[in-house]
Amino acid sequence: MRRVLMVAYPLLPVSERSAGGAEQILWALEKELAERGSQTEVAACAGSELRGKLIATGEITKLIRDGIDEREREHTERVLSACANGNFDVVLDHSGHFFRHAAKVNLPVLATLHLPRSLYPEGIFENPAKNLYFNCVSESQKAEFKDLPRMMPVVRNGIDVKRFPVGKRRADYVMWLGRICPEKAPHLAIDAAKKAGVPIIVAGQVYPFAWHQQYWEREVKPRIDHDQVRFVELPSFTEKVKLLSEARALLVTSQVAETTSLVALEAMACGTPVIAFSVGALKEVVTKDTGFLVNSVDEMARACTTLDGIRALNCRQWVQEQYSVRAMGESYEEMIHDLEEQRRWEERRK
Repeated sequence: MRRVLMVAYPLLPVSERSAGGAEQILWALEKELAERGSQTEVAACAGSELRGKLIATGEITKLIRDGIDEREREHTERVLSACANGNFDVVLDHSGHFFRHAAKVNLPVLATLHLPRSLYPEGIFENPAKNLYFNCVSESQKAEFKDLPRMMPVVRNGIDVKRFPVGKRRADYVMWLGRICPEKAPHLAIDAAKKAGVPIIVAGQVYPFAWHQQYWEREVKPRIDHDQVRFVELPSFTEKVKLLSEARALLVTSQVAETTSLVALEAMACGTPVIAFSVGALKEVVTKDTGFLVNSVDEMARACTTLDGIRALNCRQWVQEQYSVRAMGESYEEMIHDLEEQRRWEERRK
């Protein structure tokens, strides 16, 4: 049986309720690989909820008490210890951090890059270890990393579409969902909804980072009036699906070049159109049959009132065909197989 060590982002627990895209993708991928017969172990925060074994790398309280650097150091040490003591075949790094230590591991390390290149620290990709491989999650993202060696094929992030039923009744509100921070800019979605004269529900989580908290207090909280603008803090999965399936549209107001958009995929799986700023991979995710790409708050407001031509089944079919968790799992299995073959070939050469 193939043994796979998956490395999560060190600052948040992995679960079905994760607000962050990378954590939700890892949760879905781990479940899919486990169902396909791999023995999965995940190095993540204590309290993570997984199909396979959890290798707890520390408490989230350590981040609040000791800061990001100390939490990342603790996480890395425990991952390296797991690699040394476990009989793994491959390491799948979804953390955005651990791949810097690949040279200390006697295993192939496949690092999935979830972020735009501009959001990675300067110099992080210099002199990558020879056992380190990369993959991107969209073609637009891959174009930013064309200079990296050992780049594997693009694997689109996928969702389990059957867990997102198409809504039978549409309410009068639009919705914004995600991590509440400056680069996601939910305040612009609120402004667009107000211009369009439609109610909006903002749902998500404010992370325990000072700049996120300051943004919340300055830009978002004052706009919430509990009437036209409602806030739902970190909804459960059931609550999230209900909100998405009843919304008239999901608004995506990212200010950075998104490499994918998990919330857009979830909305479309529910038959809900997406109105998004035309940046990064959103130009791949949102089509003319599933929503609108816009370039300003005014354009987003106008799109909120022109949704009648978007069919729910077109939205769902697009996700089913192009962004399923099944296709994602198959692609990772193929890459893991290729890495195992590469490792065996290199060992025969020694």
